[in-house]
Amino acid sequence: MEKRELICICCPLGCQMAVTIKDGKVIETVGNTCNRGKIYGEKEIINPTRIVTSTVKVDGGEKPYVSVKTKEDIPKSKIFECMKGLQNLTVKAPIYIGDIILDNAGETGIPIIATSNVLVK
Repeated sequence: MEKRELICICCPLGCQMAVTIKDGKVIETVGNTCNRGKIYGEKEIINPTRIVTSTVKVDGGEKPYVSVKTKEDIPKSKIFECMKGLQNLTVKAPIYIGDIILDNAGETGIPIIATSNVLVK
């Protein structure tokens, strides 16, 4: 049996939690004050995921970059692959919030979307 300690990030309380694992399965979660914390603790230990945020170059825009993020959380192990796909990407203005910038972030099937507007210069 293994016990891992972590701090929940689901809300501002920041509960200090302990998750006990046996044979790759969560058998106990303690310290959380709500069910969201329990779900977070189990997910963080078994399959950690993250929302990735970044910027992408814009051609012909009023701003040189547009802020972007993954539409959903992706496996933590795919973050560098996701960022590599954005590294040399340039999009053409205009860009609007919610526009898909990249269809498949890091081979996860999850798109990268714009989180700000960039109008034509």
